[in-house]
Amino acid sequence: MRKDRNRFLKDFKLQRSVMQTNTSVQEEPNEGLLKRFVNKFSNSSDLSVTEFPHLSVKIYYFSYLINKDQYEKFLSGIRTITPEELQSYLNHSEFNELSDMNTVEEAILSGSSILFTQKQAFELPFKDGKGRSIAPSETETVILGAHDAFVESVDVNLSLIRKRVMTSQLKTIKLSVGSKAKRYVYLLYIDGVASEKDLEEIQKRILSIKKDAIVDTNMLVQYIDEHPNSPFPQFYTTERPDTVAYKLFDGKIVGLMDNSPFAFCTPVSFFDFMESMDDFGQRWIVSTFIKVTRYIAILVTLLFTALYVAVTTYHYEMIPQALLPTLLESRSKVPFPPVLEALFLEFLLELLREAGARLPTKVGQTIGIVGGIVIGQAAVQAGITSNILIIVVAASAIASFVVPSYLLSASIRIVRFGFIILSGLWGNIGIIFGMGILIIHMSSLTNLNSPYLLPISPMYPKFFKYSMIRGPFKKKNERG
Repeated sequence: MRKDRNRFLKDFKLQRSVMQTNTSVQEEPNEGLLKRFVNKFSNSSDLSVTEFPHLSVKIYYFSYLINKDQYEKFLSGIRTITPEELQSYLNHSEFNELSDMNTVEEAILSGSSILFTQKQAFELPFKDGKGRSIAPSETETVILGAHDAFVESVDVNLSLIRKRVMTSQLKTIKLSVGSKAKRYVYLLYIDGVASEKDLEEIQKRILSIKKDAIVDTNMLVQYIDEHPNSPFPQFYTTERPDTVAYKLFDGKIVGLMDNSPFAFCTPVSFFDFMESMDDFGQRWIVSTFIKVTRYIAILVTLLFTALYVAVTTYHYEMIPQALLPTLLESRSKVPFPPVLEALFLEFLLELLREAGARLPTKVGQTIGIVGGIVIGQAAVQAGITSNILIIVVAASAIASFVVPSYLLSASIRIVRFGFIILSGLWGNIGIIFGMGILIIHMSSLTNLNSPYLLPISPMYPKFFKYSMIRGPFKKKNERG
């Protein structure tokens, strides 16, 4: 009997606790949501609240994220209504009812205000639309192209693209990244032109990112590329809407990220990084000459300093006889071997370049010009380096600025140090060995499973005139 009584009491208590739990769940929907909201944003001194006791309403917002004029207009309207009119007032289509904590958090962090009643929560979308005005690109300057660039507002960036790609076939997919600080990624493509397989693959990679926060497009692409240990960029990033429009019509997929002024394009090859919008604004013969000049500039910035080190260390027979006395006289005062001399000057040049980029514009230009001249002249007079090497290093630096893409230019400058070391170890044999390793490495790279050196590897000669050079527009019948 006692066992039965104990079992009955135990079942009764369990049943009562379940009933209490169900009752609390039924009574809590919005009261619990408000409590969770207050707990989650506790210790946030910048969170503001406006209360209307006669309506049992509380409105939470970040004052610097909302449009204050619209908010004040809303407050003037809600002050005049009665409790009986509140529900019909909030059922206006402008206000969105929120049912869970995730949507509440997302709404208030995006700039909306959150209105809590006794039973419901509503989003008041009075966001502040202020931001940086549209201005020319500072990293991708052109002469004959458009003079507007992306800003940090994704809505503005989408409008810049829509104005150029005026077709209903331009589709947009919205994805989110970041487990703690959620950010949105917009994938744009032209239906029927972009590859469906590539679109599925890029969505899969973005959704597979497990990271608390991703703050910029250039950071995002490093999580989704296939060869993170390569110095070469595999996703083409740009802040020019006209470049994005051209890439879309060429069958590429474009990605935008909120609060980032850059877009990425995929799939791309090495030759996409050698293009500039100026190439399409000039006659094809002029554009072809300029593109060939860029490829020559890459060889100069890669090999010119390394060739100087190889010749002055191992291969004096390659020097013209008329130049040999001048070179010997210049080198006779330098106590260091050519490889250390070259590495010192190249490293010094990188310091000047980085200092010029980080300092204010006017000061940075002065540091770059005056610093290069003064330090170079002082180094020659002190016997630390030869004047011929100053010319060689300067030519290599100028050639690196010819490359249109900043990311590719930075990669080439890093690889240049490897060629200098190889030439100091083995001379011309080291340069040839380095070129072989570089070509093999670049041939093994892919972007969204597309070969990095397309159309050279694999070979597609029919695409040469629209990738390596720029052929006439009238004869362009295929995307390449």
